[in-house]
Amino acid sequence: MSSIDTSLPDEIASVADSDEEERLSKDVIFELLKNRRRREVLTYLLEADETVTLGELAEQIAAWENDTEVNALSSDQRKRVYVALYQTHLPKMDDAGIVEYDQDRGLISLSDNADLLMMYLDTDTHRQDRWDRWYALLSVIGAALVGAAVLGVPVLSAISPIALAGVVVVAFFLLSVAHVVTNRQREQSVDGKLSRIE
Repeated sequence: MSSIDTSLPDEIASVADSDEEERLSKDVIFELLKNRRRREVLTYLLEADETVTLGELAEQIAAWENDTEVNALSSDQRKRVYVALYQTHLPKMDDAGIVEYDQDRGLISLSDNADLLMMYLDTDTHRQDRWDRWYALLSVIGAALVGAAVLGVPVLSAISPIALAGVVVVAFFLLSVAHVVTNRQREQSVDGKLSRIE
């Protein structure tokens, strides 16, 4: 007799019965995200960006949980995670429309509603948006070019320092425009996701 709770919380069960597959309540989102293994499932699937097998998913999560490599896992460590994913976590995530879980074939992939949970996770894709680095790089290059022109470096001395400074200002303007456009697109994306949360 298994002691693992396979029942669905009322919030998730109501999503499974709902005709509105595109919407999730905050209760469902936080119910799904409160469990570390479910967050790790999302992280792994996001990084894989393809359909994965239950075996490889369970092995990687077991490795993360035991702070070791996949090839150093014991069979008990693998089995413990495999059973929990198979019986509890993946069915809940599938019922909520977060993953597509083919239990018979052991295949898992992200579904359309997964993006509603991704914005709550601290993933590498969120950390890659570092406009400060672009501004710093442009500042260093601009200062070096203008400084070299003022000091009379052979190639740059033919160009007026004021003209070079103007080019740097235009480059900052274009970078700022790109930053604003990117932020607007991200805001629209987030607003679209938030509109699907009840």
